[in-house]
Amino acid sequence: QVQLMESGGGLVQPGGSLRLSCAASGFTFNSYAMRWYRQAPEKERELVAMITNTGENTNYLDSVKGRFTISRDNVKNTVYLQMNNLKPEDTAVYYCHTKFVRIGYGMVDYWGKGTLVTVSS
Repeated sequence: QVQLMESGGGLVQPGGSLRLSCAASGFTFNSYAMRWYRQAPEKERELVAMITNTGENTNYLDSVKGRFTISRDNVKNTVYLQMNNLKPEDTAVYYCHTKFVRIGYGMVDYWGKGTLVTVSS
């Protein structure tokens, strides 16, 4: 059973930092890309960052480039999102995501339950 469990969210002042973690289980973690999405109130869910299975390549939403860093530990089966210089507009629920083909089901998306990040003074 695939499980993605986020942690590390909370309340932080503008300019502050947080580190999100996503512990994965139930699949071969080092075979698949991992992503962080976020969804702010009354807004569409958006892709924040992606990291390939080896960690060699990453991509970021333009508005977080230079502030956020995605990384992974393929021994601990965990993906991280280091968020620095946080802004009020970063306030959202952050979700961990992966997807892969399952025999008989095609491409399947897996999501964690999310962790809330609130940036406010």
